[in-house]
Amino acid sequence: MLPKPPPREGALGFLYLPPYRVQGYSVAGEATVVQAPELDLCFDMGFCPRAALASKVVAVSHGHMDHVGGLAYYCSQRVFQGMGPGTLVCDERLAPAIKRMMDGYIDLEQQVTPYTLVPLAPEQEHEIKNNIVLRAFPVEHGCPAFGYAVIEKRSKLREEYAGMPQESLRELKKKGVEITRILEIPLMAYLGDTAPGPPLVREDVRRAKVIISECTFFDADHRDRARVGNHLHVDDVAEWLGVLECEALVLIHASRRTSMAQARRRLLDAAGPERAERVHFLMDHRANRARYDRQRADADAAQAHTA
Repeated sequence: MLPKPPPREGALGFLYLPPYRVQGYSVAGEATVVQAPELDLCFDMGFCPRAALASKVVAVSHGHMDHVGGLAYYCSQRVFQGMGPGTLVCDERLAPAIKRMMDGYIDLEQQVTPYTLVPLAPEQEHEIKNNIVLRAFPVEHGCPAFGYAVIEKRSKLREEYAGMPQESLRELKKKGVEITRILEIPLMAYLGDTAPGPPLVREDVRRAKVIISECTFFDADHRDRARVGNHLHVDDVAEWLGVLECEALVLIHASRRTSMAQARRRLLDAAGPERAERVHFLMDHRANRARYDRQRADADAAQAHTA
């Protein structure tokens, strides 16, 4: 009898949530890597798919192997492919361990792979694009862990100076008067692995256009397991949806014990059809493909109408 061939590796999940693509792979305990190409950013790097190399920055949520296992390969391949050194952003408590891990590869490979390590304290920011920053905040997990908010900062004229002539505004600036204020626009939020709690309802999370969050447990009798592991249960997500202003909530990190059909059904039961409409599962390939095909058909129809 001929042996069976090995199982095919899982395909990357893909969602187009205008103006952002959200793509990657996430299965609880195996690997998580989520990429937002328009932001030049990856969240975590449990392994490194080829597409992820194009992003210059990796924001590490925590140190579990399924979230950091691909960091060294990512840094090495970026340099090998002529893309330049990668940047690893992390909780300052993780930075020494990440450096030790990367130093270990120097001994193994007998060569130095350049990269930049950026340790952040809670609420500290790192600029990833012009006027766009990555803000770190603590979440509750079984080890030091961060979530991240991607914030666009726009300079806006203060209301009391609206309508004033440019000459008058210039004179005020010369005198050192602050005539503008910074307007913060939350673009995206990533929660990493976390228990439910205050970080989920932060202003820069709650108001983000796109939120990416784990949801590991779906069975009705698994709420205690979720609490023990400091993870989210689908009932937590259903409650959370009541306060979110996002256009899309992308759920990741489901385990293999739960099929996508089961996950969708449990979400619908827990949240109801109106709230569940905003929720997408990164690894729901069939539903996401159908959604993308509809987007393409709508775009083609709109283009034909204007031609």
